Amino acid sequence: MTIKEAIVLGRTKLANSGIQRPLLEAEILISYQQEMDRVSLILNENKKIDDIDGYLSLIDRRCNQEPIEYITNRAGFYGMDFIVHKGVLIPRPETEILVDKVSQIIEKNSIEYIAEVGVGSGIISVTLALKFPHLKIVATDISDKAIENTKANIEKFKVDNIELKHCSMLDSIDSKIELLVSNPPYISPDVSLEKCVQEYEPHTALFADDRGCLMLKELIDLSIDKEIAFLACEMGYDQKDELSKYLQSKGIKEYSFYKDYAGLDRGFTAKISIS
Repeated sequence: MTIKEAIVLGRTKLANSGIQRPLLEAEILISYQQEMDRVSLILNENKKIDDIDGYLSLIDRRCNQEPIEYITNRAGFYGMDFIVHKGVLIPRPETEILVDKVSQIIEKNSIEYIAEVGVGSGIISVTLALKFPHLKIVATDISDKAIENTKANIEKFKVDNIELKHCSMLDSIDSKIELLVSNPPYISPDVSLEKCVQEYEPHTALFADDRGCLMLKELIDLSIDKEIAFLACEMGYDQKDELSKYLQSKGIKEYSFYKDYAGLDRGFTAKISIS
């Protein structure tokens, strides 16, 4: 079977399984399996494919709704190609907005030391490290898989200003942090998600008690306790009212919410204290 024929077969199988971008994903999977870029696929479309069974096994995994990012161990974020391992949350485009909001705070306030809680694959910390080489970043996670995944991306992008800590929240972190950023779990446990998320992505990175607000409130409390000047978090589309009330109850007056690309509430930034 040629590469062109394999793509057609893969596209048909993916389309029949309800995959929305069957041709694109068939090309991505054969590119990955054959270790070719997509330009090379076109130039070699009449070449006999090596290991057709291997390619079709990837197609079958995707037909079963396994995320393509876990199959290829790759995900795009902020115009870059990150390593993403199974067991770590897959990057979403809306998190790029969180990076932009944090970048604005860093630039406006000449911030030099930040922390990320729940580093996951490392996309936020690595992107900020590349944008701001002067930054000192400490990034934490309770997941062994997340720490290893972030290490892989730190090595890939050759950044040297991220300190990784395998711990909860900011336990054992004594340095004076100016800004805290997090994309924590914020989905209520009673929410059912599509199969590709529900059955494959880590629930500890998705779901939180208190209607999804538990860790968000803990991050607000942590910022106050640690006298961190600024906090920036991603959140759920339906949590604005509850988090507004919680921020006000803690005496925080300067905060704002931002929307995602679909126009839904997706995060907030807050000024906690001035050191």
